[in-house]
Amino acid sequence: MTTKIHMLADALGRPLRFIVTAGQAGDITQAPALLEGQVGKAVLGDKAYDSNALRETIAGMGAEAVIPSNRSRKIIIPHDETIYIQRNRIERCFNRMKHFRRFATRYDRRTIHFKGCVYLVAAMIWLR
Repeated sequence: MTTKIHMLADALGRPLRFIVTAGQAGDITQAPALLEGQVGKAVLGDKAYDSNALRETIAGMGAEAVIPSNRSRKIIIPHDETIYIQRNRIERCFNRMKHFRRFATRYDRRTIHFKGCVYLVAAMIWLR
């Protein structure tokens, strides 16, 4: 069984929260759990996170949803492209984590062991 990591990162691209799920789980399913209890001015996400429910959750936090509209949306919701440029920080965070071979190749068969590896790698990134 493959695993998938859903991650929340701060404005500096440092990991804050993780949820490890089965590989076929969609990204948007874990977004409300990742955002629970968080505060901020904006939440950045790619098109996979475009849903009315998530936008309402973000508005409830008092933050701006900087998420481009999905192609299938009938009414396009505009987003701030200058802020959206900063979304690459989450990608850079994942790439830094992939420098650790055990994380990149996912040696661990059990999810609990892989999750421990994820937390260890995240702590090591915070120390850099």
